Amino acid sequence: MAGENIKVLLVEDNPGDVFLLQEFLKEVNTVVVDLMPVERLSKALNHLEKEIFDVILLDLSLPDSQGLETFVTAHQQAKATPIIVLTGINDETLATRAMQEGAQDYLVKGQVTGDLLVRSMRYAIERQRADNALRQSEERFRVALKNSPIFVYNQDRELRYTWVYNPSYGLTVEQILGKKDMDIISVEDAQRLTNIKLRVLNSGIGAREEVSIRTTETTRYYDLTVEPLRNESQEVVGVTCASIDITERQAALREHKLAQEKIKEQAALLDVTTDAICVRDLNNQILFWNKGAETLYGWRATEARGKSVSELLFDEPSPEIEAALLEVINKGNWQGELTKITKTGKEVLVASRWSLVCDEDGKPKSILSVDTDITDKKHLEAQLFRAQRLESIGTLASGIAHDLNNILTPILAGAQLLPLKFPDADERTRHLLEILEINAKRGADLVKQVLSFARGVEGKRITLQLRHLIVELAKILKETFPKSIEVSIDIPQDLWMVSGDSTQLHQVLMNLCVNARDAMPNGGSLRISAENLFIDENYARMNLEAKVGHYTVITVSDNGVGIAREILDRIFEPFFTTKDVGQGTGLGLSTVLGIVKSHGGFVNVYSELGNGTSFKIYLPAVGGMETPTLEDSLSQTGHGELILVVDDEAAIQEIIKSSLEAYNYKTLIADDGIEAIALYAKNMDKISAVLIDIMLPSLDGLTAIRTLKKINPQVKIIASSGLMSDHKLSAITDSGVNMFLSKPYTVKELLLSLQKVL
Repeated sequence: MAGENIKVLLVEDNPGDVFLLQEFLKEVNTVVVDLMPVERLSKALNHLEKEIFDVILLDLSLPDSQGLETFVTAHQQAKATPIIVLTGINDETLATRAMQEGAQDYLVKGQVTGDLLVRSMRYAIERQRADNALRQSEERFRVALKNSPIFVYNQDRELRYTWVYNPSYGLTVEQILGKKDMDIISVEDAQRLTNIKLRVLNSGIGAREEVSIRTTETTRYYDLTVEPLRNESQEVVGVTCASIDITERQAALREHKLAQEKIKEQAALLDVTTDAICVRDLNNQILFWNKGAETLYGWRATEARGKSVSELLFDEPSPEIEAALLEVINKGNWQGELTKITKTGKEVLVASRWSLVCDEDGKPKSILSVDTDITDKKHLEAQLFRAQRLESIGTLASGIAHDLNNILTPILAGAQLLPLKFPDADERTRHLLEILEINAKRGADLVKQVLSFARGVEGKRITLQLRHLIVELAKILKETFPKSIEVSIDIPQDLWMVSGDSTQLHQVLMNLCVNARDAMPNGGSLRISAENLFIDENYARMNLEAKVGHYTVITVSDNGVGIAREILDRIFEPFFTTKDVGQGTGLGLSTVLGIVKSHGGFVNVYSELGNGTSFKIYLPAVGGMETPTLEDSLSQTGHGELILVVDDEAAIQEIIKSSLEAYNYKTLIADDGIEAIALYAKNMDKISAVLIDIMLPSLDGLTAIRTLKKINPQVKIIASSGLMSDHKLSAITDSGVNMFLSKPYTVKELLLSLQKVL
């Protein structure tokens, strides 16, 4: 084949023979041969340690080795490389012995041509590949059987054991080979096995049955597969059998029969539990659906019964589900975590436990599943893991940056000293030294950015008024950003002070603004706002990184392309970037995080693909703060008003309920929009206001709000959400809500909102 390359190691001490072989190969134009000649075996072994060759041409008469020992030594060193022995006319016997030891071919000197040499090398390579493939296949088969509980064996037409692997029945291979079934197990069991195998021998069709074998201690159960064994003429000459011990599975079936009785006794209790309980048949059709399943997934029992679980709770078929079904059928139970879909299309993560339910005869008839909603728990775990991952990355980055600094320091110093050392250097040399110095400085700057992420650059901390910093930054942005980007700011006059480094905080805001600019290639709106926020225990419970205290919050928002959900957790990792090569180092947001954390703060990001991004920087405030007085608290206290709280998250329900009742309000709780409408219709004359989340199962918040307005146009409604794009917020405003609260919110914000609408 034209263009083929063969790398050859030639071990030959005769220069004349080496020259002839090289000349022969030049005559062949169908292949390119990279020939490496060495005159001693020791040199060849050194090359084999460092390089990989396609084939070895080996003379058996060398200065440091003679005869068959030469081949054996080379073969041991390079088992995966084919060897062609070069021999004289009188040494063909020796060459034949080398072939017996593993040589792929031999060539007689004086009878070699270029074409013959190439054919021999190709043959040796292909044969070696085939040998390697066969060895690997045999090894995989051996390992698979070694790690498998399957008893595998062959029997001839007389049903004598001719080959055995992983012997069973408590016997060894030696005790089984050459025997018949009647020689090693009871007559009754042996006759049953013999009948199955004779049927396969006579029909030529395989069979699979469950059989029992009595031993001296107990009765074992086996899943037996028997296939006909054929020769090259396709004549049946015996059987191949595979036997799997399923005694434990049979015991499990008996246990499940008892479990089934318990399930019947406890059926009346299933609707009491908050877990979602479902029973489905082996065709995945739902037979039972409890109240907990209705609450979690939004489907009523009458809607769910008879439907397929796959169509109701999953977007598309999943290998994970197939594996779970296989395990529960084979082992009787399975448990793990699954992502399922509610009636409204919302994803929920559940801890799911499946059990196989059998009939009185031990045959599987249905699957019982119990699902516990762990969505909120996993969300908090994800926050914790993300913080731990960033901390680990920071530690690694810090160590790397330290070593890079040690490397760059002498390079930079040398680049600056060399022009002084050689003042008469020509212009090209001076230019090269200048390039060296510039790039060394760039490397040092990059290291500083890594360090600012890893541990926060320790700058000078002074008490700052961020309003001045933001106003100055806005001027710079308006002058330097494209005119298609509208820059606006919203900063209160009474903004709290922070303790920080103005240069570093300027870098934080500039990095966020530059990212916002890049997210709006066709123009858009960039808004920088600030607010004072007291984070109470209520807020801190909703956000893992928040601590109770006073904060100054800066928000940088854009209406650009947004950030995909799947990469939102990775944006703060150093060197992670979605920009094209050369347009960003991936250190901007990691630097932001490092600086904010070094100031004792934290960062939250909200984004929706195609609808913009909002970064919130929380910095601990200092000076000028007043602790809320008793009068302030009393002014926000209710007078026994009844508030309808609509939220599908139990933790949020609990927080809001306890917070409102602590301030003399009463509460009614609804899990979804349908329940909210029913409760309001029943208690309309008693309910003073409705606090409703926008993202709800069964009936979304927006539709529920419009329905409540139809029931009572004067109803007071406060809407809330954790993530809301501008167009959705506009739709909520148009629906007639009185206030909008962005999650997470403080108790004070909740009470003030109620005070305004009541």
